[in-house]
Amino acid sequence: MSVERALSGSPLPSAVETAAAVRAGHRSAVEVLGERLERITADEDRVHAFNLVTAERARAAAESVDARVAAGEDPGPLAGVPVAVKDNLCTQGVATTCSSRILAGWEPPYDATVVDRLQRAGAVVVGKTNLDEFAMGSSTEHSATGPTRNPHDLSRVPGGSSGGSAAAVAAGFAPIALGSDTGGSIRQPAALCGVVGVKPTYGLVSRLGLVAFGSSLDQVGPFAATVADAAVVCEVVGGHDPGDSTSLPGAFPSVVEHLDDGVDGLRVGLVTEMLGDGIAGDVAARVRAAAEALAAAGATVEEVSVPAVAYGLSAYYLVAPAEASSNLARYDGVRYGVRVDAPTAGEMMEASRTAGFGDEVKRRIMLGTYALSAGYYDAFYGKALRVRTLIRADFDAAYERFDVLVSPTSPTTAFAFGDKTADPLQMYLNDVCTIPTNLAGHPAASVPFGVGDDGLPVGVQVMAPALGEVAMFRTAAVLEASAGAS
Repeated sequence: MSVERALSGSPLPSAVETAAAVRAGHRSAVEVLGERLERITADEDRVHAFNLVTAERARAAAESVDARVAAGEDPGPLAGVPVAVKDNLCTQGVATTCSSRILAGWEPPYDATVVDRLQRAGAVVVGKTNLDEFAMGSSTEHSATGPTRNPHDLSRVPGGSSGGSAAAVAAGFAPIALGSDTGGSIRQPAALCGVVGVKPTYGLVSRLGLVAFGSSLDQVGPFAATVADAAVVCEVVGGHDPGDSTSLPGAFPSVVEHLDDGVDGLRVGLVTEMLGDGIAGDVAARVRAAAEALAAAGATVEEVSVPAVAYGLSAYYLVAPAEASSNLARYDGVRYGVRVDAPTAGEMMEASRTAGFGDEVKRRIMLGTYALSAGYYDAFYGKALRVRTLIRADFDAAYERFDVLVSPTSPTTAFAFGDKTADPLQMYLNDVCTIPTNLAGHPAASVPFGVGDDGLPVGVQVMAPALGEVAMFRTAAVLEASAGAS
């Protein structure tokens, strides 16, 4: 089922087109916002992309943009563009819940750096999007506010954990949205919802104001209807932030000016390990078709082995839960969030966490705590870190021969609700293609490239070495054009 058949309305202008029209005074930001709010009013009840729609705040922001244009000012490269923000990014005075009962109603006293930069560029925040609780999941079924549905087929999941952001863009609620990616939480839902999703190099986009899950893995990035829209957003939100100790120096690479450079002469590696067992035949076929399109556009395409990626899933599900165990210890019923009173402090903390955390979050906290415990640290967490080093080394070896690597983003198209919730391992396998780049800290993007046998979107993943965003975006732009022409 297509977006047009599942939901109301026809495609709306891209973020780039919208900003150009508003900056030139051809359209008002209030009018643009009204179109998107109409779409939200018509379809949000069926999709549930948002935990909160901030319509009044958005109208005030749109009016401010229009006032600046009327005064002869330039509001910025995203003037009047509606944007949806994942509900694990802090928004001053607006509830930020991480789709968890334990943070119900919490209103941060500041904006995340990426949210602030979007607003300074003229963007208008329309709401906070649903996610798997604390970004732990691959289907947005693990949310205290209920699941989000895939706009292409309302009986299917949108992917996760940033399913609400992906669905918001796919449904036309906003042309761009922000998500976070710890093990594939931007790219996998982007693939399942048929939109563009980008995870930049670790440290290129500030994590200040992102509620932490796995601090050495988390990265903020955009969902967008087009590659060009995603490129603009990356340049707006990226660059050094002195408030983030892991932030890299300098600005985000100038990717927009290279979108039309093509791939002539680019060396593209097709990752062998990501096209074998566990990858659906229709998905693998679309990835091979994408490789053929790149070759036809002038790239040199060959298969390449990156052996250690086969161990990425095992390493990730020790490293990420260990970091989650540490990060989520702050939710103790004392400083903020849900508090369940009990006779002693220890009992109060236990009762508060029992009531506040969902099953998947508890599972990962316990797994991480076990991996870090005395007697098991070296056997589990320490070994996972060594595997992480091997993955980096194998990627480095591949990038000596290739400028970018290509693979499926997700092993399958969108699956039905309930198909994988009974078996956590089957759910975790949805991230088998995306996790390795998080462990390596490298950039990767998912680009829609046709549909599978069920008519649902297939995403092709483009990976690049650290700070290789220019080559990644060049390749993504060619794939987008090739998919549109096919």
